[in-house]
Amino acid sequence: MNTTTFAPRLLDWFVMHGRHDLPWQYHHQTVADIYAVWLSEIMLQQTQVATVIGYFKRFIDRFPTVQDLANAEWDEVATLWAGLGYYARAKNLHKGAKQVAHYLNVHGHFPQTVDEWQKVHGVGRSTAGAIVAMGVRERGVICDGNVKRVLTRWAGIDGDITKSATDRQLWELADTLTPTLDSGKFAQAMMDLGATVCTRTRPTCATCPLSADCTAYIHGNPTAYPVKNKKSEKPHRLSLVFAFCFNDKLLWLKRKNTHTTIWEGLYCLPILTVGNDKITPPKDLSTAQNLHDKLPPTHQSSLAECQIFELLPNQHLHIKKTIKHTLTHFHWHLSLVQYEVNEQSYHTINHALQAMNVDFVWQTGMDGLGVPKAMVKLLDQS
Repeated sequence: MNTTTFAPRLLDWFVMHGRHDLPWQYHHQTVADIYAVWLSEIMLQQTQVATVIGYFKRFIDRFPTVQDLANAEWDEVATLWAGLGYYARAKNLHKGAKQVAHYLNVHGHFPQTVDEWQKVHGVGRSTAGAIVAMGVRERGVICDGNVKRVLTRWAGIDGDITKSATDRQLWELADTLTPTLDSGKFAQAMMDLGATVCTRTRPTCATCPLSADCTAYIHGNPTAYPVKNKKSEKPHRLSLVFAFCFNDKLLWLKRKNTHTTIWEGLYCLPILTVGNDKITPPKDLSTAQNLHDKLPPTHQSSLAECQIFELLPNQHLHIKKTIKHTLTHFHWHLSLVQYEVNEQSYHTINHALQAMNVDFVWQTGMDGLGVPKAMVKLLDQS
């Protein structure tokens, strides 16, 4: 392996084959928008570029500066983020914007170092390195998933990348290979190579500028890297999602920070969790069930949701639609139940929710609400 020619080869490749037209790229301009670079890095975490582009443009149009984002109400931020997933990113971005706006007021400029950026909500070591390298334009080192894949293949690192010892080894190698000059272009080139050439399942090694001394390519086993011990099977959860309807309007509850923290700050239809299984998907609930006798709420339901279910008249439930929504830690089977609410129940529910200081709204459609993608899928008529 030739560490001295690694960066030059990669940068030469980037000029000819890298991506140069993404809306958050500034390597071809004299000045970079640090805020835009930061925003893009957060959006791109665990999300494909093609998906992010539209969200990024809408976000930057509405919040063109970090001060605009810092001063925005969370509901508007959530509405623009809805559908992008991993909503904790949006919460941390909003909190981080307040931090950075304050820093700007005090210092007159954005944070300049990796250490300073790592103090911002939602900014980890690699994200901080990317912001410094591509936004601040000082030396910054990145070692995200794409980079780790490139480095493990090139250097033949066969340790489990989820282990701290392997992680340290990869960061040391990334630091060694990152040039002092053009670390921003180098960072972008590494991400581009991992995303377009050194891909997870079908790497095109013949077009890679690093193949001449790539250990995995030489041994003919690129997809053997990176090594990651097999994760345990994700558990399954089954929940009923209630479309409570009154005068053609549905009830939406804003989810608060609970011990589950799923979809915190977003509007959802009331959810009643009825089953958990560590191994197999729960049985189908397409047959009629009885709300009170057979479907007791579990600890995953909020106090507000439990209160609603207790107040409602007992009746048979009919599942209209079921989807499987996979999250980081479990598979969530969501079954939609349509439930017509009479005027008495409507007023009873409103009174109970108001007494608990729950944010809620009865609304036709989802316009203006930050709604998770799973809710959209459930209500989709197609």
